[in-house]
Amino acid sequence: MKRWAVVGAVLAAAGIGAWAMGLGPFASGPMGGAVAPPAAASAPAGVGALGRVEPAGRIRRLAAPGLSMGARLERLLVDEGDTVKAGQVLAEFADAGQRDAAMAEAAARMAQASATLERTRRGGSESEVAAAEARVAALRAAEETARRDAARSASLVSSGAGAAAQAERNRFLATQRAAERATAEADLETLRNPRDEDVARAEADLAAAEAALARARADADLARLRAPSDGTILRVIARAGEAVGSDGVLEMGDLSRLDVVADVYETDLPRLREGAAAEVVVPGEAARHHAVVREIGWVVRRTTQAGTDPVAAVDARTVEVRLTLDEAGRQALLRRSGMQVQVAIRP
Repeated sequence: MKRWAVVGAVLAAAGIGAWAMGLGPFASGPMGGAVAPPAAASAPAGVGALGRVEPAGRIRRLAAPGLSMGARLERLLVDEGDTVKAGQVLAEFADAGQRDAAMAEAAARMAQASATLERTRRGGSESEVAAAEARVAALRAAEETARRDAARSASLVSSGAGAAAQAERNRFLATQRAAERATAEADLETLRNPRDEDVARAEADLAAAEAALARARADADLARLRAPSDGTILRVIARAGEAVGSDGVLEMGDLSRLDVVADVYETDLPRLREGAAAEVVVPGEAARHHAVVREIGWVVRRTTQAGTDPVAAVDARTVEVRLTLDEAGRQALLRRSGMQVQVAIRP
């Protein structure tokens, strides 16, 4: 019994010494139980915004140029969801047939002008030259006969045996035959050696015909709506037989790449960088789609996204930030162009 009393006294003395020295669980310093919690490291915050799904090349609203408002759509050659190639004809307007006829007429005129120029440069054929030579010979003979008749009539008048009126007619006929012979000789010379001025005039006529054909082709092309690039028809606005209004004919876009266009507050711009990872959430769906910041806009403007917060500022100033969806996200949102989504951009 006396032994246990001695052990208790020793333990009590050890505990008091430890408290006095600030050791063990009694310590008030860094080793004790009253240690202050370490300060938490401040991590950079991400950026949240509302956005919309859109093709990377934007949505294009197409209307045929050069047509007045109210032009009637004759044929619509595509439907929503069709894949088209650049330059493909999508629709034709009511005056396409008339413009095609004008183009065919211009093409015929150009062919005629081209043939005329070729003939002018080449000169006459052998048969044409021979015919012209024969005509010149005949006119020379006729001129000589007319001259003799005119001289005989003049001598008879001077002798008093002939009428003055007949002599006058014979002189006129001789002059006429001389003019016809001179014209035929000029034509023969032209057939043998084309004149430079004739060639220049034929070349000018051909150039004018070519310009008229080019204009007719351009007019005919204006009566057709063509795809400006590869893409998919997203929306048909006007159908065959309807008048085309200010909304155009259809909308199309290239769905090979999809973007999310986020309206980011201007105060969050310092925390953005191209290449930053982001997550896209469709309201009401649990899936999260991955995206990467591709482009940060250059213009600050009023927000275009309508949020659900009734106290949010409706005139907030934002910048458009384009994020490219990965392939899984593109497939999931392929038919949701224009849908509003929520975007979380990581720091």
